[in-house]
Amino acid sequence: MRSNRLSTALVALVLALGAGAGARDGWEAWVAATELPPLVSETSVEVRDRAGDLLRVYTVADGRWRLAPGAVDPRFTEMLLAYEDRRFLHHSGVDARALLRAVAQAAWHGRVVSGGSTLTMQVARLLEESGTGRWSGKLRQMRVAWALERHLSKAEILRLYLLHAPYGGNLEGLRAATLSYFGKEPARLTPAERALLVALPQAPEARRPDRHPEAARAARDRVLARMARDGLLPPDAVQAALRDPAPARRRVFPALAPHMADRARAEAPLAPVHDLTLDGALQAALERLAQQSLRGQPGGVSLAVLVADHRSGAVLASVGGSYSETGQGFVDMTRALRSPGSTLKPLVYGMAFDEGLAHPETMIDDRPVSFDGYAPQNFDGSFRGEIRVTEALQLSLNTPVVQLADALGPETIMARLRRAGVAAEVPGGRPGLAITLGGLGMTLEDLTRLYAGLAEGGEARALHWRMESAEAPSRRFLSRAAAWQVGHILAGLAPPPGAPRNRLAYKTGTSYGHRDAWAVGFDGQHVAAVWIGRPDGTPVPGAFGAEAAAPILFEVFQRLKPTLDPLPPPPPETLMLSAAALPAPLQRFRPRGAVFAAPADAPVVAFPPDGARVPLGAQGLVAKVREGRPPFTWLANGRPLLTGARGREVILDGLEAGFADLAVIDAEGRAARVSVRLE
Repeated sequence: MRSNRLSTALVALVLALGAGAGARDGWEAWVAATELPPLVSETSVEVRDRAGDLLRVYTVADGRWRLAPGAVDPRFTEMLLAYEDRRFLHHSGVDARALLRAVAQAAWHGRVVSGGSTLTMQVARLLEESGTGRWSGKLRQMRVAWALERHLSKAEILRLYLLHAPYGGNLEGLRAATLSYFGKEPARLTPAERALLVALPQAPEARRPDRHPEAARAARDRVLARMARDGLLPPDAVQAALRDPAPARRRVFPALAPHMADRARAEAPLAPVHDLTLDGALQAALERLAQQSLRGQPGGVSLAVLVADHRSGAVLASVGGSYSETGQGFVDMTRALRSPGSTLKPLVYGMAFDEGLAHPETMIDDRPVSFDGYAPQNFDGSFRGEIRVTEALQLSLNTPVVQLADALGPETIMARLRRAGVAAEVPGGRPGLAITLGGLGMTLEDLTRLYAGLAEGGEARALHWRMESAEAPSRRFLSRAAAWQVGHILAGLAPPPGAPRNRLAYKTGTSYGHRDAWAVGFDGQHVAAVWIGRPDGTPVPGAFGAEAAAPILFEVFQRLKPTLDPLPPPPPETLMLSAAALPAPLQRFRPRGAVFAAPADAPVVAFPPDGARVPLGAQGLVAKVREGRPPFTWLANGRPLLTGARGREVILDGLEAGFADLAVIDAEGRAARVSVRLE
């Protein structure tokens, strides 16, 4: 105790000598020659959402939370100065009156009653991380304080205090404290909060509210009592503040959008603040949805979601995956190349509409086809015969879309993808017809971009996630009419069981081997995409886009807004006709090589389709013929079953289960055949 009194007395003596020699050039030179500590300190990198709210905060190099002060409640500053340094605005760094008072009190009471350090001296100590117990350390703080006052304004010194003041543990600075203890910015504080924040830096570890709540509350109450004594707070405000409970725990700092935050920091490592287009509330809701949706899933399964405003191209939420124990969750699955399954089919149909190859009401054959050995099969292994293009897309049939892709050409489809802003990669570099069914690599971001373009009437929409991003010029990759027709067809899909029946235009996809399950859709303003799978590419047995990803897509839109925005009306140039009213070339799709096929009016077995598995009814097998001239003769395995039939729909009896070759011959001797399996 005696050493403390001696230290204070020596400091007072030095101060007196300094004051007496203040006019001397030597003292001025001594202060001017002071080597100042670094005045610029590293602050926590902040990632903020579109409203300026924190999404994520990073600690500085030594693991501390040290956030730039920002806006501070002026009433806190008033209370701080009143309690810590009344003459802060008037002294030159060292307060002689406060030091002399401290010496006198120590001599009278035999112990240190009050300190003589100014806020400027405390800033000097915090910048140099020096102690206060030795007179040499106190003298150094005084010298640095005098020098700081000559180089910085009072506002700058106060800002350094608000940046470095200790608040317990690894909390440094006022803003880190208010976010951790109160979950709020320091712009507006209650009297109880202000008093606690004034008291904590004096003994940050002994008064930590999360560890020593009683000590914290007692220190806070002493500050409140002083404010009441000095008339800075009315009695009723003090009484109300005394009843406020002190915080008993530290809050976790925001850690939303980890993949996007890491991406922003990696692309601009020197930026202290990253302002993103994300919506913090939506991001938090979708991260919770992702975690809920993964419950019960096999180990290692992850989920990624992307939501954007397709009108502006702004990304509103990005869930890159789940951070798993295996470490694969750190892979941002919104940017990973994966097989898109059937999600590219709408583009192929839109191109076919643009090229005059088909119309939504065009009839197309769903039948076995082979292209130089490539023989795609439908997902369920069956074929449906002649069907409308609209139904072929809604049922996501494979053989019709591959026929259209063959007519368009794989290179043409790839060029259209590039025009839409999609950077797809093809194994081996040479695209084949398999790209239509997912035989290429694409990211969730690119798939969202493609569907944003469909929603915007066929204009490529560049997505951006930084607030300061300039709007990229758009390019048309589909006509307005074709894009609307595709969206109209997709909006006619039935929603998943239990989902609201609304007009969400959406498509699902499942890649080969169940490695990826997709769902992507849009309404009049927003577009969203969902991916489920394992980051390492191993299969997830039983994972289908329609069953696994589509329900989550509808949940995403429910969390996005209460009701969907309506899809736009058809453009004036859209051809709105029934199949019968279409021009002859559009009534039925004729694949390449059709000039060598049978005449257009030759008979065609419309049902059952070739290669189908068909159940035998109690009355027999229903068979249908299209084109040809009656009467018709029907045969099974070369044996006549029905002759002289004038109707185009008949019932064939006498058939047995097993494989059968059915044939129909018209009045001119022209024949059509199909091979089916009867069950």
